[in-house]
Amino acid sequence: MQLTPAQRQTLSWLLIAVIGVLLVWLLAPVLMPFLFAGILAYILEPAVEKLVKRKVPRVLAVTLVEVAAFVLILSVLLLIVPIVSKELPLLREQLPLLADKLNRTVSPWLAQYGIEVALDVASIKAFIVKYLGANVEDGLTTLLSSARIGGSFLLALIGNAVLVPAVLFYLLMDWPRLISRIDGLVPPRLRDSVRGFMRESDEMLGQYLRGQLLVMVILAVFYSVGLALFRFDLAVPVGVFTGLAVFIPYLGFGLGMLLALIAGVLQFASWYGVIAVAVVYGLGQVIESFILTPRLVGERIGINPLTVIFALLAFGHLAGFVGVLLALPVCAVLVVAGKRVLAWYTGSKLYLG
Repeated sequence: MQLTPAQRQTLSWLLIAVIGVLLVWLLAPVLMPFLFAGILAYILEPAVEKLVKRKVPRVLAVTLVEVAAFVLILSVLLLIVPIVSKELPLLREQLPLLADKLNRTVSPWLAQYGIEVALDVASIKAFIVKYLGANVEDGLTTLLSSARIGGSFLLALIGNAVLVPAVLFYLLMDWPRLISRIDGLVPPRLRDSVRGFMRESDEMLGQYLRGQLLVMVILAVFYSVGLALFRFDLAVPVGVFTGLAVFIPYLGFGLGMLLALIAGVLQFASWYGVIAVAVVYGLGQVIESFILTPRLVGERIGINPLTVIFALLAFGHLAGFVGVLLALPVCAVLVVAGKRVLAWYTGSKLYLG
């Protein structure tokens, strides 16, 4: 069967797309730090351009913006330090007492239903003496002696920690030329259409990032105040960390709730801490999922709240953690594409008859 020029052109573009997707899939582990650096470059580029317009040399502008970004990221990670430094001594003291208390209260209650559960308090004490009682240097030595953690994983972590800032620096330095080169690869007859699509997608993604940042700030305040009302000593670091970590859907919330749960159990040594965490984090999850994210993020990018919830679930099912992380940005781009396809369809002969 003889293909028309239009059909051959369509097949050529489809082949290029399939090859591109296949290369990304095969090289995913290698591309991950470059992808992460690219996302950071896209987010930080407007700040660099503002400094450049104020006559700041580009190399200095890139350096200042990148340093500020990594200081902010490091500050968020360092919120865990006061939590760990305060909770480890409490963990050493309270864990055997909690295990003994569970044996005296929960075990007899479960035995009534034929469930025999008993915690070995002696083994727990031995574990604490061996691991939690050691100093930092001994713990680090034990950690590095592990073949799994001290091997490829640790090397990959250190490699990415060095590679991402370097790639980010060069991307920010060459961003205008990089965009110009990509624009030059687009066929001339399609450039106006592609430029309009990219401009609209850029505006929508900007709305997404601003909305997500607002959600993070509101949740940081909410969790900090909520935990403080329940008299948590570590309300501020745990609350701020949870609020900022929700940028990573599910994982950030889960890690923050785990830290709050540990802090509550160790501080109060009763069900009060567990109930307090359940109330604050349960209410916070409802507010985030059904009010803040749909309204502040979904409406800003023109997506129905139900579509936002469906996108998070669907992308998470298809691509796991990475899918959840990219669900709303990809959804925003698809909305722009969908609007253009709809406009083309309503103006086509197929629709008009």
